[in-house]
Amino acid sequence: MAKQLIKGNEAIVKGAILAGCRFFFGYPITPASEIAEAAAYYLPRVGGTFLQAESEIASINMLYGAASGGVRAMTASSSPGISLKQEGISYCAGSELPVVIVDIMRGGPGLGNIAPEQSDYNQMIKGGGHGNYKVIALAPNCAQEMCDLTMLAFELADKYRNPAAIMADGFIGQMMEPVEFPEALPRLEKKEWAIYAEGQDDDKLICSILLDPPELEQHNIKLQEKYAKIRQNEVRYEDYYLDDADFILIGYGVVSRVLQSAVDELRAAGIKIGMLRPVSLFPFPTEHIQHLAERVKKFIVIELSNGQMVDDVRLAVNGAKPVEFYGRMGGVVPTTDEIIANVRKIIEA
Repeated sequence: MAKQLIKGNEAIVKGAILAGCRFFFGYPITPASEIAEAAAYYLPRVGGTFLQAESEIASINMLYGAASGGVRAMTASSSPGISLKQEGISYCAGSELPVVIVDIMRGGPGLGNIAPEQSDYNQMIKGGGHGNYKVIALAPNCAQEMCDLTMLAFELADKYRNPAAIMADGFIGQMMEPVEFPEALPRLEKKEWAIYAEGQDDDKLICSILLDPPELEQHNIKLQEKYAKIRQNEVRYEDYYLDDADFILIGYGVVSRVLQSAVDELRAAGIKIGMLRPVSLFPFPTEHIQHLAERVKKFIVIELSNGQMVDDVRLAVNGAKPVEFYGRMGGVVPTTDEIIANVRKIIEA
């Protein structure tokens, strides 16, 4: 496929199709509606199925059923819709189903507005549903990564039999940028555990209910061991001017793009500063931050929220160095000048 100027939301759908996704279940909600629109347009062209469910709750449970049948399937929504899906996400995690969930985050709480925010971090990374589960979560910061990380999400979901999420703020979803699409992934082989409605599947059962307490405990132990492997093998991040940095800015999504410009200007002014961008929010780059804490003076976390990811940064630093926070809410994205002014205040303090 040639390079295309395309919205981040549409790049997600094309990336999903290239990854072998053939089923989409969703319900339109701004600023994620283009994902449903693109899925409705493109999936039938490759023999796939688009189904607009009657609600977000219905769509996540349809996703549960499709994944049980061994196919690659996805859903997409925005913050209030993701809240409605939380029980179903917990069910998918409990049943170890490799589903992909896209969250194009918008302002809250409640209906809030349709402007970009990052206040879904806690509900997705900490587990908004019930139980002791984790969702693999990837955070793109451009339209190209909306495609690439969606393809990766399907691969990781299958590799670990676990739900995977794309967490992008509304800005990245609506932004138009050139995207170079890779080759389609190889055709998928059948999954041993899936139910294909064939004779040999009669003894298979996919569910998340284990009524015997010791049995449920063993299942939870198995899940925690899986999450430990994910932490060990799938941490992803981007370093920017960290080799000699005294101060480190940390941000993801659209914030990281503002931070990169701020780092360039502050470097030009003689300040040794760099940026760390977490690409995987779970697993979080905890060990990398711990190593950086051995030599830097201060961390500054910037988020479009009241401060949610900053808690994980503070846990990683564990008091070794100061961790400062600056955030905007309500869908307000800070400018480069605003970031620079606040970083200077923090450094001088």
